[in-house]
Amino acid sequence: MIETKVCVVGAFATGKTSLVARFLGGRYTQRYETTVGVRIARKQVETAQMQIDMVLWDIHGEDQFQQVQMSYLRGASAYILVVDGLRKASLVAALDLQKRVTQRIGDVPCVMVINKCDLQADWEVMEDDIAMLKAQNYDLIRTSTKTRVGIDSCFSKLIEKLTVATQ
Repeated sequence: MIETKVCVVGAFATGKTSLVARFLGGRYTQRYETTVGVRIARKQVETAQMQIDMVLWDIHGEDQFQQVQMSYLRGASAYILVVDGLRKASLVAALDLQKRVTQRIGDVPCVMVINKCDLQADWEVMEDDIAMLKAQNYDLIRTSTKTRVGIDSCFSKLIEKLTVATQ
């Protein structure tokens, strides 16, 4: 079994906490809960190759008053960038954050999720933006923490990348 630290980062109110909660088997709630600092959870995942003990760090969202504490990223083996499809500014913030994370912990496996696909008709993140990200080789998954769409795909892709990275 390997233990791996996975950080979940993005702008405020993108659905980071809900993403982690859904992956852990929790229910969806409409109530917005601000993460103060970091929330840590664990989940063991078994693949054909190995068993992984994932330590998930749900890190508070960035906003105009607060930036992600880069010290929270220390020792991370991978991370998930969460974007709110309803706010293009959260994509801009995620791309900036991704650069800073890479400077801090290097080129580790990453998956970007564009959350709230159940509300895609109202998205500010457009198909052109998504095509640009795909052209830049981002592993991109559309998710909805409300309907649970893409949650398993997000973590499966990240686990696949972690498995390759550890071989």
